[in-house]
Parts: sequence; C-alpha cells; structure tokens
Amino acid sequence: MTADTKPVMLECRDLTRVYSEGPQDVTVLDGLDLQVHAGERVAVVGSSGSGKTTLLNLLGGLDHPSRGSVTIADQPLTKLNDAAMGRFRNRYIGFVYQFHHLLAEFTACENAALPLIVRGQKRREAEKRAMAILEQVGMGPRGKHKPGELSGGERQRVAIARALITDPSLMLMDEPTGNLDQTTAGNILGLMDELARTSACAFVIVTHDTSLAAHQDRVLRLDGGRLLTS
Repeated sequence: MTADTKPVMLECRDLTRVYSEGPQDVTVLDGLDLQVHAGERVAVVGSSGSGKTTLLNLLGGLDHPSRGSVTIADQPLTKLNDAAMGRFRNRYIGFVYQFHHLLAEFTACENAALPLIVRGQKRREAEKRAMAILEQVGMGPRGKHKPGELSGGERQRVAIARALITDPSLMLMDEPTGNLDQTTAGNILGLMDELARTSACAFVIVTHDTSLAAHQDRVLRLDGGRLLTS
C-alpha cells in the first residue's frame, strides 16, 4: 500500500496565521494546504523565521489559526475547547523538540510515563509501559537514571519514548537532531526510520538538517508563508 492510498492522518486547509505587531499585521503562514497520510514522513525545511515552529504549534493545537483548519484523525481542532484539546493532544499527538524538556528530578522511566499518568493511568502500569518503550528505543538499561546522568543522545531517546508512549496518530518533531553530534544524530535518524516502518503514525519533522530531511518521504519548503515542494 502506497502512502497516498493510506488514510489521511493530518489535513490543513487554508491555514493562515497573522500576528499583530504594533500598527502592522505580519502574515507568517498564508493559506497552507497539506495532507499527510498514516505512516508518511514529511520534512519541512526553511530559513530561520520562515514560520516552521509556528506551523508545528498550529498542527499541535498549541496556537490557533487566524483562518483555515487543521484536522487530525478526522477531528477538526477548531471544534475543541481548551480542555478537550488537552485530552486530544495527550491521546493523538506526540511532540519531540530540539531540547528534550525532561524533568530533572524524575528518572528516564518516570519522564517517559508522564503522559499516561496525566491521562489518569495508574503509576505502576504507566511505568511498566514506559520501560517497554524505553527498551524499544534502546534505553531500557538506563530507565532508572535521571537526565543529568544521561548523554544528549540518550536524553533525546527518552524524549522520543515519552512522545511514543500514547501511540500517537501524529508525531511533531522540531529539530530533533539539531543539538546532537553527527554520530548521535545518525543513531536518532536510524531510530526514526525504524519507527516509521513499524508504525501507522504520521510524522511532520521541522529541520535544518539536510540529511535528516532527505530520509523522509517528502520534503516541503516553507517560503513566504507558503509550503512548496522542495
């Protein structure tokens, strides 16, 4: 089954974001249309300030569009209030950032388990699931270590495990290898390739890393507020 015959996991129509700066309006995103299918990996590249992070924030429901719509797993985000959006995000969306944003006082296992604990799952069950995911990303032996005891690549693997633990329909990744050395970035890239092969999750990856972008199914360039085929 090819990517375009699989179900549409993410769809944007006329997605627009305008910010008011003093007396002027600044259009960061201007009428974007995008479809990403289940299991498809799409890289978004562009210069600094082109709106890549704004796009991810809109896709993840962290910001509201000035116009247009975002639909994930057949759910239009504009129809969700803040509380419902939080529940939807916890169930359907995984986030991985350039900086891992792990909680320093918690172990790798506890950090990875947090989304399930927030959902209301019992701590012991959540941590059992977290250890299984940490094994999947090669971090099982480090599950009891705190972030300060882990390398940059190890912390990023824990962040990926935390994003995967809810079996999301959409993974949003903002420069996931941008803060890593070449060898570690290559390991993370291999992990992402494996996850894409074994999961129906759709991936949208914002990056400046040309090697990371080249490994994805499609590369789009954000320029002048619009998405162009790169």
